[in-house]
Amino acid sequence: MKRVHTLVGAAASLLAATWLSTGSAQAACNLGPNIKHVVHITFDNVHLRRDNPNVPSDLEQIPNLLNFVTQNGIITGNHHTPLISHTANDILTTLTGVYPDRHGVPVANSYGIFVPQSPQHPTGIVFSSSFLYWTSLSGGSAAAGDGLPNMLAENGKNHPAPWAPFTKAGCDVGAYSVANMEFETVPADVATVFGPNSTQVQGINAILAANPNDNNFAHQAARQSVNTDWLGIAVHCAKGSPLCTPPNGGPDALPDEPGGYTGFNALFGSVNVAPVICAKANAVNSAACDAHGNVQGVSGKLITDAYGRPGFPNIFSPTADQSLGYAAAMLEAGLPVVYIYIADVHDRNPLPANPVTGRIAPAHAFGPGEQEYVNQLKAYDQAFGTFFARLAAEGITKDNTLFIVVPDENDHFVGSQPTPPGCDGIHVPCTYTAASEIAASLNRLLLTQRGNSTPNSVHSDDAPTMYINGNPAPTNPTTRTMEHDLDLLTATNPITGTTDKLSFRLADQAAMKLLHMVTASPARTPTLTMFGNENYFFSNDFNNANVPCTLPPSCVVVPVSPAATFAWNHGDVQEDITRTWMAMAGPGVRQLGRNDDTFSDHTDVRPTMMSLLGLKDSYVHDGRVLIEDLEEQARPQSLRGDGQFAKLATIYKQLNAPLGSLSLNSLDFANRSIVADDATYQAYLTTIGDLTTQRDALASKIKTLLDGAAFNGNRIQGNEAEGLIKQAQQLIDGAANLAH
Repeated sequence: MKRVHTLVGAAASLLAATWLSTGSAQAACNLGPNIKHVVHITFDNVHLRRDNPNVPSDLEQIPNLLNFVTQNGIITGNHHTPLISHTANDILTTLTGVYPDRHGVPVANSYGIFVPQSPQHPTGIVFSSSFLYWTSLSGGSAAAGDGLPNMLAENGKNHPAPWAPFTKAGCDVGAYSVANMEFETVPADVATVFGPNSTQVQGINAILAANPNDNNFAHQAARQSVNTDWLGIAVHCAKGSPLCTPPNGGPDALPDEPGGYTGFNALFGSVNVAPVICAKANAVNSAACDAHGNVQGVSGKLITDAYGRPGFPNIFSPTADQSLGYAAAMLEAGLPVVYIYIADVHDRNPLPANPVTGRIAPAHAFGPGEQEYVNQLKAYDQAFGTFFARLAAEGITKDNTLFIVVPDENDHFVGSQPTPPGCDGIHVPCTYTAASEIAASLNRLLLTQRGNSTPNSVHSDDAPTMYINGNPAPTNPTTRTMEHDLDLLTATNPITGTTDKLSFRLADQAAMKLLHMVTASPARTPTLTMFGNENYFFSNDFNNANVPCTLPPSCVVVPVSPAATFAWNHGDVQEDITRTWMAMAGPGVRQLGRNDDTFSDHTDVRPTMMSLLGLKDSYVHDGRVLIEDLEEQARPQSLRGDGQFAKLATIYKQLNAPLGSLSLNSLDFANRSIVADDATYQAYLTTIGDLTTQRDALASKIKTLLDGAAFNGNRIQGNEAEGLIKQAQQLIDGAANLAH
């Protein structure tokens, strides 16, 4: 600790002199009219709608945020996720503006990869985390995955990074706990950037080697320190920015970036970011950091890990106090663009480590209106109130700052009815005898109910993707039998006592392709996806794989405390999971308050933001600019005074979005065909293949037109738009006919 603080002091003095002599990169940052700052906030499962009609929603209990966006901009509850609706791919879709088939991560928060069978991989299936630094390979290395980038574009290269257009425009970009914009795993991501034999990796490995993974508090604290120092925080700098110069800064390599990306530097991890940020921020606001150069939350509380070490909390579930504190410090340090992530409020924030055992207490899930849930919402509200007031005091307001707030997804509460009846959580706290998703052993249920013991692996979820050993084709009898057997599985709900059908919708590879779930790497394509009953969480029990459900342990169980850590299911296709919200406020955004008139999804956030900022990505987005939410003068000249763009964009979303009309009807058609006889299935494969081909070709034409109008000044011609609208409607109607 002393060595770090000494380094911080030296770095701070050096940086202060550098700032005085060269000025900040913000002066060169070129954003849209009247926009000097961007604050991009990603929430984890914070709800606009009520989960219990008597209990105010999450946002109703965060009025400082809700009132800010409704009074200064727009909040829409007609916003949607991609599929599978889960943390990693939802965030990455928002960051890129393309669906998962084009950014490489369709299954979150990890995905399976078919590899050659070997002694090291006897099943021929490996799993990669979806959470890896932007330029990391799947699995963290070529040997651990398919040898391709985790963020895999449709051309087989690394997808362009979301910060590159900003840094090329002279803007420094800060990121805090946002998926894949900073290091997600240590030492693999550190090795990706600095090299496997770098001094950074050697130092990390030395700490890990010197501290066994046991119950000793000091050992655990030391092991945790490498994550605290390196994970979750980054600054990507404009060329020549003084923030990212040595000793803290290093090269920001994006080898696949279109047009090249050389001469750019970045800061990675608290060990490098904090001293640089604090040297500047404390000169503006003495509350930004403590005397040792460590960033504080907006409450003034030091941001630490569970062992008390300053730095990243190391849980990738930072509270509003922590994330907003870092955002404020970055803005005060002169960073014009800040991306942050804030954890949900319906789970207990992790407690400090036990000083005797060294272990961190497990999380705990709450139902709507429980006292701790309400208390955490109150703390979030206070944090946002302090945050907005602090920024306003520095002249950072809705008049010169674009605020964007997007949750990754919604989620579905699984639990008993609250008591007492009619409780509202505010005046009368609610309690629950059960608050937990229902854990179901998929392989044992298949064995017991269907006699199916086909070896497979699943990405555990309430919408599990299944990878059958040997990667059989869709028409293979093994695959077909598995689909029929999954469709017939049932369970007695331990909470309600009712008999539940466990499969809600089945998607084979043809359906997944239409739903934008098939990437440029065939090895990542699952055998099938079971969008399940939203009350259940499915996994394979390999320890008891040959034990029927008539024998213990139970195949269907509601975990009880302390194991009851999850009560909010997401990942599925149902509306209460996939329909969420999005908010914007700032220059160019119309003051519409709550407005659900326009269907949107995560791909629309990026192009809308880029249009407002006058910036441009190097690729065509799958989303479109939400001109309905923008002031006329804030729209590109080619999008003013012409209704053709909005008409074409509206039907485009129903044509191409995973939660649009064509996709949802196609999924119904797919499910019915998959569980039918083989002749019906063969006919379906031809039909859905033709539909997907036609949809993709038409969607490509339309999104190219929409992107060209928004970013190249190409006004859409009326006759052309009307023809495309007619073609789109025919395909949409055709899918509806197939569904019914």
